[in-house]
Amino acid sequence: MVLVVVMGVSGSGKTTVGSRLAAKLGWKFYDADDYHSPENKKKMAAGIPLNDEDRIPWLCALHDILKREESSRQDAVLACSALKKIYRHILVSGASAIENNPSEKPGENAALKILFVHLDGPPDLIARRLEKRRGHFMPLKLLQSQFDALEPPAAPENFITVSLEKSLPEIVLEIEQAIFSG
Repeated sequence: MVLVVVMGVSGSGKTTVGSRLAAKLGWKFYDADDYHSPENKKKMAAGIPLNDEDRIPWLCALHDILKREESSRQDAVLACSALKKIYRHILVSGASAIENNPSEKPGENAALKILFVHLDGPPDLIARRLEKRRGHFMPLKLLQSQFDALEPPAAPENFITVSLEKSLPEIVLEIEQAIFSG
């Protein structure tokens, strides 16, 4: 059973890459944008960056989805910005990542094994992609706030970094090779 989170700033192609990977492998696919509250969507549409308080309930809900898939032994791909280390930690461990009091039941909040796939590319390339996107609540003017918040994954996190300067088939193949080689 494998859980993959395709992450990066808005416009990096998380949904495109994640959905293509899931379709190719026959896995379930989730887009984290579908789980934002109406308030979060309104805030972003108004050009106001989300803060940690806005994101934490959303990330906990996403953790619960991944936990459910793990419990049912279902391979899944989630497209999610996961910009900060703490956000990725919440996806792995749920609310226990931010609480000071650990669960009283052993194993209740066992960490999920997730492969984070960081889609990385030059800001100008990502900005051009974001400019072309239509019908999405995330405006181009918030892109810089995402780069400002980004804490690229680093050891000991379980991750790979994939260049956005490759073609979509090359990106999907690189991720697939990482999944099945390790």
